[in-house]
Amino acid sequence: MLLAQISDLHIKQPGALAYRRVDTAASLARTIARLNALVPRPDAVVMTGDLVDCGNADEYRHLKTLLATLEIPYWFLIGNHDGREALREVFPERAELRAGGEFVQYTVDIGDMRLIALDSMQPGQSAGTLCEARLAWLETQLDAARAHPVIVALHHPPFDCGIGHMDAIRLDAHAAKALEALIARHPNVERVICGHVHRPMFVRFGGTIASAVPAPAHQVTLDLSADAPSTFTLEPPAFALHRYDSRSGVVTHHAYVDESDGPYPFHEPSGELII
Repeated sequence: MLLAQISDLHIKQPGALAYRRVDTAASLARTIARLNALVPRPDAVVMTGDLVDCGNADEYRHLKTLLATLEIPYWFLIGNHDGREALREVFPERAELRAGGEFVQYTVDIGDMRLIALDSMQPGQSAGTLCEARLAWLETQLDAARAHPVIVALHHPPFDCGIGHMDAIRLDAHAAKALEALIARHPNVERVICGHVHRPMFVRFGGTIASAVPAPAHQVTLDLSADAPSTFTLEPPAFALHRYDSRSGVVTHHAYVDESDGPYPFHEPSGELII
């Protein structure tokens, strides 16, 4: 099973730039082309929130047009920049977006892996949470998935990363503690994946690993200061590939969107190492 993860697309209305500088639509188009060209091709793509920038229907319509070229099945999560009802309005064919009642959360099997998509959004707020209803739903889904390897996906990271302005808007500490306790009781959880922070990150969490990914366009500046200013950089766009097999579990690779030189051989045609 090969699952691609992209996050924090921040698609705006056609022609608009994010923060007056970033062409997020062009970045997503390049990312889609890269995903389509991967060999082997991923079984699915999960998008871990902030699909659009302002959560309105026009932005989701633009996103839908861009995604028409993606040749791989895909699944949505929502983040703090998203709007539940606008997403459901523009993607009425996606029944899973309504499966969680008020929340955009559901489960789906991708090969041998069960993906549990969890809604951590608080309308009108940048920080995330998991209320008692969402935690109870997750516990039910985890209990039902004990026979499967599981990836739990949500937008907001349930950990401090050291970038002060991002830690101020992470998943709240009470919800993160409850989530970690739930994960720890289910050793078949292979990974907790999230977005929001626009950087690659890995941390021990609940007996497994929690990870975050870079974005297809702009990245949060790497400044590990408590008073780090809220800024972004145009570092190379990237995404994650989560590869699962029963022998190794989940192994995560990060891949860059844009082409680079190579590949070049390590060995001569005769088999000798090139020196």
